[in-house]
Amino acid sequence: MTIKTTWQSKAFSELSLNQLYDVLKLRIDVFVVEQTCYYPDLDSEKNRLDRHPQTLHLLGYQAEQLVAYLRILPKGQSYASHISIGRVVIANKARGGGLGHELMKEALSLCQQYHPNEEIKISAQQHLKSYYQRHGFAQVSAMYLEDGIPHIAMLRESKQ
Repeated sequence: MTIKTTWQSKAFSELSLNQLYDVLKLRIDVFVVEQTCYYPDLDSEKNRLDRHPQTLHLLGYQAEQLVAYLRILPKGQSYASHISIGRVVIANKARGGGLGHELMKEALSLCQQYHPNEEIKISAQQHLKSYYQRHGFAQVSAMYLEDGIPHIAMLRESKQ
């Protein structure tokens, strides 16, 4: 039986304290603890990245538990000329059933709604290249290390 996922997209200022806590816990559980990558997940500058007024936070819930998350960043945050999707994460217990693809479809729909016909650039973990390719992204850089993990830049061209 497939568990239904409920999606919410919110600006930082719209997140409840519990939602913010759940987002940060999920990101730390996966990116810091599971991947043993020690880096400052919290953005340090006001009105940048997480807290930028145009950043969209996409949250996916199953049985009232946060199991999927990503953020959509406007131009000028990660990249000067591109919007970006980042912090793509699925809770360990929710993996393997296609939730990641559902998350990306929701994200691309939001990108089209809020940033119509814009190219999307991402910094993807190299081992997830085929996952992102399934959603229209193409590799545009050689491998580089980000926080000690192999990454590649990928671009999804606009659908004009």
